[in-house]
Amino acid sequence: MSGHIDAMAEPKRPLYRTLHVQVLLAVVLGSIVGLLDPELGIQLKPLGDGFVKLVKMMIPPVVFCTIATGITSLGDGGTTGRTLLKALALFYALTIVALLLGLGAAYIGAPGVGLDIDPTEIDPSVAAHYTDRMGEVGFTDFLLRIIPKSFFAAFTEGEVLPVLLIALLVGCALAKVGPRGATILRGIQSFTAVVFAVFGFLVRLAPVGAFGAMAFTVGRYGAETISSLGLLIATFYGACLVFVFVVLGSLCWTHRFGFFALLRYIRAEILIVLGCSSSGPVLPLLLRKLERLGCRKEVVGIVLPAGYSFNLVGTAIYLTLASVFITQAMNIELSTTQLVTMILIMLLTSKGAAGVTGSGFVALVATLTVLPEIPVTGVAIIFGIDRFMSEARALVSAIANTVAVVVVSLWQGACDREVLRRELARGSDQSDEYGAPW
Repeated sequence: MSGHIDAMAEPKRPLYRTLHVQVLLAVVLGSIVGLLDPELGIQLKPLGDGFVKLVKMMIPPVVFCTIATGITSLGDGGTTGRTLLKALALFYALTIVALLLGLGAAYIGAPGVGLDIDPTEIDPSVAAHYTDRMGEVGFTDFLLRIIPKSFFAAFTEGEVLPVLLIALLVGCALAKVGPRGATILRGIQSFTAVVFAVFGFLVRLAPVGAFGAMAFTVGRYGAETISSLGLLIATFYGACLVFVFVVLGSLCWTHRFGFFALLRYIRAEILIVLGCSSSGPVLPLLLRKLERLGCRKEVVGIVLPAGYSFNLVGTAIYLTLASVFITQAMNIELSTTQLVTMILIMLLTSKGAAGVTGSGFVALVATLTVLPEIPVTGVAIIFGIDRFMSEARALVSAIANTVAVVVVSLWQGACDREVLRRELARGSDQSDEYGAPW
């Protein structure tokens, strides 16, 4: 009875004031503007870029504060290590499944068969541009990149992993010194409240960012670009849907929580990723929402940022599908040994390009540079439609990371199932996010 009274007492907010509806309308309006006036759509690109940059500047302090304060409640470093190991095991299992799914989709859909493209007629400048930007992607170089040049450089380099490393060290140190670090801990906790309040202001601009990004995408690339390689786009989106609803859905089912309820819970974040073609802007949003689901703060703070570098399953699907597409378009046959080698290389390159703008395309170039069987110049074939596929890559990875956090939290006994059930049934209410109404 009391629950019924509480539900009746809670005011019903108009739909137009909810974030997910605002972003959805912005995406639709941006698409219309891009179609009707492509030049205007292209000029609106700074709106999307500006929003993404604004939000990304807040990611380092959000990640640092969340992890540093959360680690102190773990009590010992062993728990942190076990959490990371379990998370990495899940990440690599999902990545392998994603790579195999992309490979299977490429051979079943055969989107490149019949194109008969001569490798010598392809402009090599596109591949050369991304090869120059790529830098080293070896395993050792990847590990060294996690270590920042200085303590404060971790907050200026624009990558999550260096901040994660610093936050883990500071959190463990605060737990070790105990009462002697109480003043610093209280300071970080106070700064956390300020950081999330600032982020609350910025997220109100999400509809503006989504509008500008979608207007640019449609205006710049248009329907003609989509139709020229429509089968490849359709095959990729089909593989992504299978991964999300079959693989991730089964993972949720086996751990006894509702997958569709979870999607509904993060619907605003899904639309922001779709509109901006980037999962970065929703990292702070997901950190807070996953805590509200009953997952312990320290586990969320470790697993979600790590997933942004190690669980790029959308990129994994793209890598195998795009690589095989290029071989099909150029009539190149790959042996089983070559395919296995390609997958093993992609297990590294899908992580090594993390944090780089256009990471999926950069990872594809990185893969082909070490596979002599596939001409790296072939990436020019799909360069024009990469933007359309980057949206799906970011969306799949964001959903996979959300599911992974809940699963690892359950493995660690760090998720209150009653809270999880109640919050998923209740759905997300943006009115009390970050201390400010929308």
